[in-house]
Amino acid sequence: MHGIVKHFPGAKALDGVDLEVVAGEVHCLLGQNGAGKSTLIKVLSGAHQPDSGSIEFEGRALSVPNPVAALRAGVATMYQELDVVDGLSVAENVFLGHEITRGGFTRRRELLGRTAELLARLGHPGISPTTEVGRLSAAEQQIVSMARALSHRARVIIMDEPSAVLDSEEVANLFRVVRELTGQGVAVVYISHRLEEIRQVGDRITVLKDGRTVAAGLPASTPTRDLIRLMTGRTVEHAFPRRAGVPADAEVLLRVDGLGLAGRFEGVSFSVRAGEVVGLAGLVGSGRSEILETIVGARRATAGTVEVAGRRLRPGSVSAAVAAGAGLAPEERKRQGLLLDEPLYRNITLSSFARFARAGFLDERAERGAARQQLLATDLRPADPDRTARTFSGGNQQKAMLARWLEHGCRVLLLDEPTRGVDVGARAEIYGLVRRLAERGAAVVIVSSEIDEVLGLADTVLVISEGRVVHTGPAELIDEHAVLDLVMEGSAA
Repeated sequence: MHGIVKHFPGAKALDGVDLEVVAGEVHCLLGQNGAGKSTLIKVLSGAHQPDSGSIEFEGRALSVPNPVAALRAGVATMYQELDVVDGLSVAENVFLGHEITRGGFTRRRELLGRTAELLARLGHPGISPTTEVGRLSAAEQQIVSMARALSHRARVIIMDEPSAVLDSEEVANLFRVVRELTGQGVAVVYISHRLEEIRQVGDRITVLKDGRTVAAGLPASTPTRDLIRLMTGRTVEHAFPRRAGVPADAEVLLRVDGLGLAGRFEGVSFSVRAGEVVGLAGLVGSGRSEILETIVGARRATAGTVEVAGRRLRPGSVSAAVAAGAGLAPEERKRQGLLLDEPLYRNITLSSFARFARAGFLDERAERGAARQQLLATDLRPADPDRTARTFSGGNQQKAMLARWLEHGCRVLLLDEPTRGVDVGARAEIYGLVRRLAERGAAVVIVSSEIDEVLGLADTVLVISEGRVVHTGPAELIDEHAVLDLVMEGSAA
């Protein structure tokens, strides 16, 4: 790709970007949210048309007017945001757009057989090709998206944050598949905010900043500090904010007692005091997200109780949880948390409409004023309350979720994968914001697939395995290896 330029209304997303990828390599594309990575791969995959610049593929000029043309040329893309169709089966999703047919009819046996082969290749033979995709977990849906990319027998496969919802075992399996592909001469463009992955899977690195190529062809062994400086223009320390300590007499704001959800988890008990951060560590599918969703009433508990500030919540009622002062920032913020085509101020005031109602109508001026205060409090940029939520980077969208609950005045914050798809600079800002919220007296519960993140942010850690709490204790007294040992022991039991 040479000199790629792409304008959007009021912004230049790409300003002469170059990218060179060779057969059989894993080429890592790095940059902060908003650097232009997603726009660049959408140009390569035919989703966007460049304003200028050129693409060469296997030595010839390539035109990709649409995604179908890209696939026919041999370029397949796995997007960060899951692009599966919930109402279709796994097999129908995998071969969507290039169905296996004869005489106008689907060759169902071959469709199911080839899908099963792809799932087995990805290390997931247990996913049935006939299962409706909407019934799968986010991690399983990501596997389906991978299988779709592999089904095209592409020469170039673009992977945008492929490990974001995968546990450590699934990531290892992903890397195995990537090495298998590159061994066959396939080129992989790999985008990730997890810099430690780059050393494990990458060969060369291109760094984007503000829509420009600032480094190209760097070895994957480039020191992390140098990569961060190239991406951000400054040095960002990975250190987590210092724990301030929680007073022994601090008020218990969240009490969970014997909570259970049939088929998902059972017997979960813990409490969170004002100023405390509690982390739930475990593998994807262990029940961590379901625990948060049940606490806030998005799922109806089949056993146990939840209290917020001494007030017992009605099972299965999100409105009761919010009224009591609890709020959830979900794992899939774009699908479950944000109104992407609404202005930012409306997303921030969404849970506090009653406060802005005047004679049955919303006072938009008051909404904007309140939103501006939260934009400053969370350092959300650009601080424009009228911009639609869709146009903000992943890190700023996550800040918008936090701003919503700050505006509502929540005392209990449940954060599910708060830094998923967030660049290294925004991560540090979100870590600092979470710690400041705790110091101001909030009770925070955090779920993350990155165990070091849980241990770095939390005061107390619960290790979850197969829907059960197998360990509770201070975060400073346990390390990542011990967490994984507990998870495996719990799974064996």
